[in-house]
Amino acid sequence: MSGRTEGGAVECLPARVAPPCLIALLAFLPTPAFAHASDRGHVLLLPTGYYLVGGAFAVAVSFLVLALLPADWLDRFWRRRLPLFTFGDSVRAAVSLISFAGFVLLIAAGFFGSRDPLSNPLPLVIWTLLWAGFALLQGVFGDLWSWLSPWYGPWRLVSRLLGADDEGRWQYPRWLGYWPAVILFFAVAWFELIDPAPDDPVRLASAAGLYWLLTFLAMLVFGYRAWSRSGEFLTVFFSMVARFAIVERDENGRLGLCWPGAKLLAAEPLPTSGIAFLLLALSSVSFDGLSKTFFWLGLFGINPLEFPGRTAVIGSGTFGLVLTFVLLAAVFLLAVWLGQRLADGDRSLGEAAGLLVWSIVPIALAYHVAHYLTALLVDGQYALAALSDPFALGWNLFGTADMQIEAGIVAGADSAWWLWNVQAGVIISGHVLAVLVAHGFAWRLHPQPSRAALSQFPLTLLMIAYTVFGLWLLATPTAG
Repeated sequence: MSGRTEGGAVECLPARVAPPCLIALLAFLPTPAFAHASDRGHVLLLPTGYYLVGGAFAVAVSFLVLALLPADWLDRFWRRRLPLFTFGDSVRAAVSLISFAGFVLLIAAGFFGSRDPLSNPLPLVIWTLLWAGFALLQGVFGDLWSWLSPWYGPWRLVSRLLGADDEGRWQYPRWLGYWPAVILFFAVAWFELIDPAPDDPVRLASAAGLYWLLTFLAMLVFGYRAWSRSGEFLTVFFSMVARFAIVERDENGRLGLCWPGAKLLAAEPLPTSGIAFLLLALSSVSFDGLSKTFFWLGLFGINPLEFPGRTAVIGSGTFGLVLTFVLLAAVFLLAVWLGQRLADGDRSLGEAAGLLVWSIVPIALAYHVAHYLTALLVDGQYALAALSDPFALGWNLFGTADMQIEAGIVAGADSAWWLWNVQAGVIISGHVLAVLVAHGFAWRLHPQPSRAALSQFPLTLLMIAYTVFGLWLLATPTAG
């Protein structure tokens, strides 16, 4: 994570965003620990109490307004579409092959380029442009990843050469669900948040290359469609985020515009593994912010002003990552269960939770954007410079190798003020939209207005509490 402003304290650190790799296989390899280039400028004393109260008030009011609106009005609101044009799949494989070629070049740069994480394009592209930036594009414009995936083109080419069909040699076991993606996501979150050296280009190149190969083999065995939808965590995450987008594409390739989150309401209930995946996506980002706060470090007797380094907090970090997920899952399931009891619903807890967990998508995307905003603003500039000279040979392929990095874009009182307000606005907006989506699902579960409103009361309280928690994470001092 880099360049995040929390409580007005501005950091410009190398991005440490989740890379697509099998971290479990490489987590314990010896590697040099890279120092983080920190540029902490000042502490801006914002009137955070007003922000916390205002955010909670906005979520509460949105729930009250929705409870008074007629169901048919909400249904018409979600169904509105603006047709655009048809966009076919004829060049999808070609685009994916180009993406794969770029991925190969990045892996080569990781092995043979600079060992400085701010000069090597591999960590900057994967951790900043892909994980931080592309998730935002996916959440606005729809499923771009299905075109840019570095697996689809090679899989299609090899499967045709081998005479294999699109379904793969073996059928993907339904009982596995999303569990492979959950396990991989957790391993990557551990690497990003806990591992002492997630920025090492050689280490990252080894892990990313291995992950691509194992994923490709799994796609040949189970088919691209089956494995990418259940086992490949990046595709699973990006496809879930794409359901929030304002661009929609139907089965005939017809594009159209819709309201943010409208596609979520057409989703079917997720199984237990899918619920775990979405909750893990939210809890891991939340713990990233929590793990650097003075409050969290103080619990383990660590002086945040003399932070001893990531090696000293491996145990507490692992415990915290698991604990955050378990607590969020427990509170979410409790809120759904209480809502069902209040509404006297006849749906099972699994079905209700599988539907309502989709309302987590706007919250997870909002936290993702707010959390990684400064990484995009600062490390995105480093990425542009590194891409012009990927092997540190003095090249200037795109004319950006010598560009001046403007770290001041997130430094200074004025910058910190507007940046914090943007982050706070994104979080509050995400929670308000989550209430809107959850209310739509409540109508599916409980057609009667009074029962639908009652069923949402505990979940709305949870969203209000999480709004306050998210804004507090942005406002509290952090170690860096």
